Amino acid sequence: MLPITQTRSSFQSGGQSIAYDAFVPESENGRRFPAVIGLHGSGGGHASMADPAAALARHGFAVFVPHYFDRTGTTGLADKQTAIRNFPAWGKTVWDAITHVEGRPEVDPRGIGLLGFSLGAYLALSVAAVDSRVRAVVDFFGGFPKEMKFFMRRLCPTLILHGEADSTVPVAEAYHLQQMLEKKSVPYEMQIYPGAGHEFTGAIWDDARRRTLAFLQKYLATITM
Repeated sequence: MLPITQTRSSFQSGGQSIAYDAFVPESENGRRFPAVIGLHGSGGGHASMADPAAALARHGFAVFVPHYFDRTGTTGLADKQTAIRNFPAWGKTVWDAITHVEGRPEVDPRGIGLLGFSLGAYLALSVAAVDSRVRAVVDFFGGFPKEMKFFMRRLCPTLILHGEADSTVPVAEAYHLQQMLEKKSVPYEMQIYPGAGHEFTGAIWDDARRRTLAFLQKYLATITM
């Protein structure tokens, strides 16, 4: 387990200053780390990403959590109409976040992945479908927007984690994404948790974290070695 440093900085997107939290392993030899950009859900709770971000950083990933709601001045919960209206701008913000992160001296730009929760997972999958810099995606109870099929250029290795009893984002979204990945012969891993809803706790959360770490080590860490 590596010691880490947590800082807050910002980058520019659409003429707006976008804050982000950085969780970076400490290195004395100039080592570059694979990077993970973590995207919060519709609650705007970037602070909720702190624990999983720190955990990944201690295992050798540089993790960045952009406050992408800053782009649109969104505060509090983003309802469905707000999300639909702002989704393109948020996607561009994630694109700009990737550009910023790949230029940081501690990041190996060959190994960049996206991890998203709910709305953040929809954003992660959408950006990955048009940005070849993204090497892997972890989808926590999200899905692939049907509108993005018209713009999709590619898919990348994806870990799908979803609750079978999710009443916010139906588990059908996970199976739809699975079908897309299989049709394109893109590697994926998938775990549907029986009885789980739109939030993971306890043993389910522990299992999801283990799967996430193993998946990112497989598809990002090996690239940078």
